[in-house]
Amino acid sequence: MASVSKRDYYDVLGVDRNASDDDLKKAYRKQARQHHPDLQTGDSQKKAAEEKFKEINEAYETLSDQDKRKRYDMFGHAGAQQGAGGFDGFDFGRGGFGDVFNDIFEDFFSQTRGGNGSRTERGNDLQYNLEITFEEAVYGKEAKLKIPRWEVCVDCKGTGAKSAAAIKACASCKGAGQIRFQQGFFSVSRPCGQCEGTGRIITEPCTACQGRQRIYKERTIAVHIPAGIETGMRLRLSNEGEHGPNNGPPGDLYVAITVKPHQIFQRKGLDISCDVPVNLVTAVLGGKVEVPTLKGDTVIKVPPGTQHDKVLRIKGLGIPSLKGGGTGDQIYTIKVQIPTKLTARQKELLMEYAKESGMSMEANGDGFFDKMKTFFE
Repeated sequence: MASVSKRDYYDVLGVDRNASDDDLKKAYRKQARQHHPDLQTGDSQKKAAEEKFKEINEAYETLSDQDKRKRYDMFGHAGAQQGAGGFDGFDFGRGGFGDVFNDIFEDFFSQTRGGNGSRTERGNDLQYNLEITFEEAVYGKEAKLKIPRWEVCVDCKGTGAKSAAAIKACASCKGAGQIRFQQGFFSVSRPCGQCEGTGRIITEPCTACQGRQRIYKERTIAVHIPAGIETGMRLRLSNEGEHGPNNGPPGDLYVAITVKPHQIFQRKGLDISCDVPVNLVTAVLGGKVEVPTLKGDTVIKVPPGTQHDKVLRIKGLGIPSLKGGGTGDQIYTIKVQIPTKLTARQKELLMEYAKESGMSMEANGDGFFDKMKTFFE
């Protein structure tokens, strides 16, 4: 018995071989809605629709998978079947394919509930990655961002037609966008295949958008970056995303923040921290040290006997809270600098200090001077 040759998958979906993933998805949804078995009347029509629906699913599952599509383009149907388990049962849970089927399933039942005309869709959300300085994160800033996005065509006001006269009611569905028929006790409707559910036919498309209803353009928007923001936070600007198809509502714009590291300062919660080197004499006797702040240099007092890693603090010079709960502090971690080279006189003075302080010179078999000598060398 001669085998029946399969149709070209691209012909099944009605797309060319350079079709994008989005083109494939749209074509699949259109074909699947049109040939869904549940929308057919009569046994013969249902059986024919089942075969057609299976063919459509087989074509889309192959072409929506990059590896299968590559093998199909090179070797035809035989290449696409390599490693495949057949199409008798479809795994609708796999990435991409299940989402498309769920969309069609949702469309079908929403349309059987009496929907008509083209469905408006919310526009895509957009994200802009913004890098700011440490100072800008602390004090905030006003930023101007250039955002490319799809916007409603102003020439045709989103109709896709050159003029109102170029929009005609679909003859197949009489402008309803749906074809209704009786199936048992139920009245069922499906999208009109002639106008794709819009209820209208455009005889002359808009020259600005080529009938796409939207145009891709760049716009500049002002964004307030609040004081206290930090890396990983996102600002949401409602309705600043892409405009939706069929005059659908726009999505949102998200501004993702990354703060550049500072050469001196680090952020610790609402506090600004940095290390401050202090010489041995100042740490022991106390004194004043010049330290940096984001607002300029200032002077802090180092108390006598300050230990290594002691933290000193200036109140209110930190980062403001985004929730309005006050401002953090500027904190300094003292790093006592031990001299690495001593003169003979300096060693002598240290030994005198050790003796007057009652420090043992022979602890654990090694003299204090020997330890000091080893330490400072």
